Amino acid sequence: MEVLFGCMGLGGSWDTEPYGPDDIEQAEAAISAALDAGITVFDHADIYRHGKSEAVFGEVLTRTPGLRERITLQTKCGIRLAAEGRPGMYDLRGEAILRQAEKSLARLRTDVIDVLLLHRPDPLADPADIASALMSLHRQGLVRQFGVSNMSAAQIAQLQSELELPLVANQLEMSLHRRDWLEAGVLVNTPEAAALGFPLGTVEYCRANSVQLQAWGSLAQGRYTGRPESPAEEATARLVRTLAERKDTTPEAIVLWWLQRHPAGIAPVIGTSRAARILACRDAVTRKPELTHEEWYELWITARGAALP
Repeated sequence: MEVLFGCMGLGGSWDTEPYGPDDIEQAEAAISAALDAGITVFDHADIYRHGKSEAVFGEVLTRTPGLRERITLQTKCGIRLAAEGRPGMYDLRGEAILRQAEKSLARLRTDVIDVLLLHRPDPLADPADIASALMSLHRQGLVRQFGVSNMSAAQIAQLQSELELPLVANQLEMSLHRRDWLEAGVLVNTPEAAALGFPLGTVEYCRANSVQLQAWGSLAQGRYTGRPESPAEEATARLVRTLAERKDTTPEAIVLWWLQRHPAGIAPVIGTSRAARILACRDAVTRKPELTHEEWYELWITARGAALP
């Protein structure tokens, strides 16, 4: 089963202060734990820690001969952080994509990005201009494949209509806690549907067009593995522990199995940088989801805190 390691926690503080030796050591430990857990896909973004996440990862690559050939590097572009009185914004103009991809390549100290995702939709961007920039990066051998993040089926389809290469991934927030992607389809023709903002049909579009669904926030910030924040989360955490004991695995694996059990082939992105918690996810890589139909539903209903309609 594919699980991605999300590198947002690497690189030190969320500011422009330089990273130091301790940050590189922390990155080395996290990367080593991910590899020990069987994870070989590493997910970045140019904005993570103001670029320092990519930079410390690049440091580790230079210190570890042969590592680059063993892994898949994915990064994202398209968000501009607030700076010097200017608000944060999105920027998917072709020239911006080219510029940010070159910066990511330099920070990661690699000749090629395996997968480049467009981080957020930019309402001002021209799909033809985006496609032109992506194809330029591909023709130069700088990026192998492309995908998107936080986009709907309609947005993906519009971009794909301009692009010669297939979009291979769509990264969305998906977890046992963030379930709107699932409930949007179940609550059709119910009053509750109006409260959901998730664009119906996105999961189905991705399945039909071989666009891998990648789930960021997949561990739900620890709500079911040690940090419950509500009665429903406490009940779910108890159920997760019970299932983990029954299946001889960890609570983290149960939470990830719940996503992986869905037939859309969801690939969780784990964002923790703690080695012990990374290793606790190993069974989500090495074992198929061992949840029955009934167990999967019991987790869902317990987490939502109410019966299905």
